[in-house]
Amino acid sequence: MEERQIQKAHKLIVNNRKTSMVTGVLDVLSFDLNEILLETEQGMLMVKGTDLHVNRLSVEKGEVDLSGNIDSIAYSNVNSMAAAKSGENFFSKLFK
Repeated sequence: MEERQIQKAHKLIVNNRKTSMVTGVLDVLSFDLNEILLETEQGMLMVKGTDLHVNRLSVEKGEVDLSGNIDSIAYSNVNSMAAAKSGENFFSKLFK
């Protein structure tokens, strides 16, 4: 079985809000013309804009090149999302 190499470094470079290069990418969860959601070494990364495209994806290297009109970039912590889900499960079990 082939093992997946884990890359610890994460870098985000944005050029003139038109292109972006991201390293430390674990997975591309979703993408369309207005939103791209990436799982990175530093948490979930959401890129919003218009006419967004994933130009290059290298899962082995953990690199993604994006282009389009970038309006916003936001991170969310994976651990906080998992904690919120576990709290939701606790309350749903409590009120059954």
